[in-house]
Amino acid sequence: MASDGDKSDDAIVQNRPISTILLIIAMQTEALPLVNKFQLTEDLDSVFPKGVPWIRYHGVYKDLNINLIWPGKDLALGVDSVGTVSAALVTYASIQALKPDLIINAGTAGGFKAKGAGISDVFLASECAFHDRRIPIPVFDMYGVGLRQAFSTPNLVKELNPKVGKLSTGDSLDMSTQDEASITANEASIKDMEGAAVAYVADLLKVPVIFVKAVTDIVDGEKPTAEEFLQNLAAVSAALDQAITQVLDFINGKCLSEL
Repeated sequence: MASDGDKSDDAIVQNRPISTILLIIAMQTEALPLVNKFQLTEDLDSVFPKGVPWIRYHGVYKDLNINLIWPGKDLALGVDSVGTVSAALVTYASIQALKPDLIINAGTAGGFKAKGAGISDVFLASECAFHDRRIPIPVFDMYGVGLRQAFSTPNLVKELNPKVGKLSTGDSLDMSTQDEASITANEASIKDMEGAAVAYVADLLKVPVIFVKAVTDIVDGEKPTAEEFLQNLAAVSAALDQAITQVLDFINGKCLSEL
């Protein structure tokens, strides 16, 4: 049970204007349009441990201090450091270093046409869960799924009218038969490779988080996932850019309790 002091502190946070935003974005192609849009500057004196590839871009947009974190390129292979491990690490390190008021995990995702998703649709995730952590032991099974709620933003949803759905996260771009069964059990409209990991760390450290995802590929469609993803990545990143701008415009000057 929370003490009266804890409740009071929580009320102060909820009713304090949002100032510092942490944007977690997995891929350079997704990040750079926003870096350019908001004229963010790369942090050359890194707040992160020496040797890691993680990159922070920062700047001010209206009344918001924006910190965009991209996990960078894998040091050995030179590709984007996608997936749950990098996402969890950069989220933890960024919260510790930057003390954000709100986290936005933005990025692309696969969508399910059976749940009404189409290419370039923008979703606000209502909750996140994993679909590839299968532990068939009582209670451990629930831990593996790792279901967590996104921060509730009824006014933002009413104002911007994005599609709202559940997000399922796993470390593979494709979808195995076992993954498909878990995704169905999660009732997911979209799937990604980072969201539930970000949600885990945000919940652990008690920082509110929302998830803005733009659909690059239709998982239950006719085209191969990898081909459709690469074909649509640049165009869908532009749709993501527009959506994040709208979200930041709405957040500006508001408290968490007003979202």
